Amino acid sequence: MTVYKLPEKKDFESRIQGKNTHLITLTNRAGMQVALTDYGARLVSALVPDKFGNLIDVVLGFSSINGYLKAQEPYHGATIGRFCNRIANGKFTLNEQEYTLAKNNGNNCLHGGPEGFHNRVWDRQVSFNKVVDFYYTSPDGEEGFPGELKTTVSYELTNENEIVIHFRASTDAPTIINFTNHAFFNLNGEGNGDVLNHEIFINSEEFVPIDENQVPTGEIFPVEGTALDFRQPKKIVDYIDSKEAQLKNAGGFDHTFVNNQPPTIAVASAYSKESGVLLEVFTTEPGIHLYAGNFLADDEGKSGHKYLRYGGLCFEAQHYPDSPNHANFPSVVLQPGKEYQSTIKYKFSIKKEV
Repeated sequence: MTVYKLPEKKDFESRIQGKNTHLITLTNRAGMQVALTDYGARLVSALVPDKFGNLIDVVLGFSSINGYLKAQEPYHGATIGRFCNRIANGKFTLNEQEYTLAKNNGNNCLHGGPEGFHNRVWDRQVSFNKVVDFYYTSPDGEEGFPGELKTTVSYELTNENEIVIHFRASTDAPTIINFTNHAFFNLNGEGNGDVLNHEIFINSEEFVPIDENQVPTGEIFPVEGTALDFRQPKKIVDYIDSKEAQLKNAGGFDHTFVNNQPPTIAVASAYSKESGVLLEVFTTEPGIHLYAGNFLADDEGKSGHKYLRYGGLCFEAQHYPDSPNHANFPSVVLQPGKEYQSTIKYKFSIKKEV
């Protein structure tokens, strides 16, 4: 049996981009423990109790800063920006001016480009071992995006075993933004096999279809009658090999679902019968993106096991991919004088089996 513990703080002390990096830990009265780093303003670990009373780390990641620097998967636990997911052809038009972005996913700009927020060292402030605020100012033109953007990402660990992530941003020129968190979850414990037997629930009647380049067609389709209908909980393994075009285009589940739920109602959840851990996701964002780890491979994680394909899943609360190029999608434009705010909450509990 794997005994999970938080990484050592000394293993995250380094100097990158002229700034010192650190590991910050949070605890609550229920015994949950969370670790974060200012490299990528990312979630490193989340130790939660399982149905046997053991603490298991349900977030994929690495035991040192070097692990993140060398990883083939660069997004583990990171804050994603300026624009999460894909922008087709690395281009968009704003106020009749076309902007060209850095391309890092075929012909697309993915997750803000190769030097997006996940690759930046953020400033930080810790409050009462319960809240960490990370700060980053993205200069005008970084990765091709217009305007100087000042961003704050706050992580709070509540006594109800919730990780609450709050985003704020302001700009000095019209720009586009789309933030999310890219934690990979394995509710059996990180490195403990795959997530194919996790039961997934997504409280959505519609999804955003994609083409063979994994960018939206601009349409909104009903989930009914498709492999993407998670309105009743179902295991990933039962549908991951579906021959439907949508799953073939993505190499599995890698899709955005329309979120019409208020932030007080969970838009999605995952459950592991093995551990008894239930993860629920609440958000103010108009979309929830399910990624089933289709391209995870070979990175060795904190417990010494390799993260193989389907080794973790992501619930990325966000606006729709390629939104700047689809007028019918919710707007991602931020104007000077306005403050952007968004919240994601990951809540952990033990599901009582009937």
